[in-house]
Amino acid sequence: MTQLIAGPMATLSHEAFRRLVEKFGGPDEYYTEMINAPTLMQKGPFEKYYLMNGPAPQKIVWQLTSKEADSMAAAVAVLAPLGGIGIDINMGCSAPEIVHSGAGIAWMLKPRKETFAMVKGVKDAIEKTAPAFRLSVKLRLGAENFKEEEFYDFCQGLCDYGVQRLVLHPRTQREKLARPPRRYFAERLAQRLQPRGVQVIYNGNVKDDASAKAALADCPTCAGLMISRASVQKPWIFAQLRGALDQEAPQAQDAGGAIDLMQTGLDYIALLQEFQPPEFFKSRMQRFFSYYCDNFTFGHYIKSKMLVAATPEQAEQTFRAYFDEQPSDRFKRA
Repeated sequence: MTQLIAGPMATLSHEAFRRLVEKFGGPDEYYTEMINAPTLMQKGPFEKYYLMNGPAPQKIVWQLTSKEADSMAAAVAVLAPLGGIGIDINMGCSAPEIVHSGAGIAWMLKPRKETFAMVKGVKDAIEKTAPAFRLSVKLRLGAENFKEEEFYDFCQGLCDYGVQRLVLHPRTQREKLARPPRRYFAERLAQRLQPRGVQVIYNGNVKDDASAKAALADCPTCAGLMISRASVQKPWIFAQLRGALDQEAPQAQDAGGAIDLMQTGLDYIALLQEFQPPEFFKSRMQRFFSYYCDNFTFGHYIKSKMLVAATPEQAEQTFRAYFDEQPSDRFKRA
């Protein structure tokens, strides 16, 4: 059975968003947004919000980022008591500020000895504090001049030091989302690692039934699909895909067979206020509605209005007003 996984997204993969997605059925696993290990160990004032594990603690994968190997390993002891499936090391983020700091995909570009030592440190910490935890790595293909065989060797090396799953977004460091991901790399990697019992998850441009089926057709050896941005536009997508892939699926629709798009947006605003600090409200509203408004006839119009809403109250007023003007946009079949 194909695993469906909610990917890590900065400012989005938090408990409020997970609760919105889970009410429609939810994925098999939720990856958290990047947790900065040094800040976590320094007990920053907002770190407790990154450590929230609801509404399904058994589905959580804690994603760590850091330029420092020691803090990455130390963070395991903080996360272990919170439960979940395991730890994921971010080697895929290519945002310039992350790369320049020495984190994200920078770990793929450092000397292998240094990267593998970091991975071993995290694995040793897992064995010591949470031996049932799985260790995974989310990564890209590497720099623009990457060599295919060197990439596979790097992945084999990660597994030599205890990595049990790889999530591959098959683009290079600088390739933008407009360029189609090269799915064949995920399939070739999965074939190579299958004898070792290491799972490969495909990540990239899965946004509906057709793209999910195409990805599985090209990557039949991969254990699952990771979906990120599309789950923000369509929080019901995991239930939708289970039905399309002939898997057992909870209902994503209401009794009338349609999703209430207005209420879903309002639910998100309410959940933010319950599960995020006021300092985070604006950025998390902006990020969510920049994708979610693509559901609407006049998406650009309502998006521009939502992006300037300074408070949850303003956001709610603005959102309700749109449906007063466009009542036909309120309900949508999944």
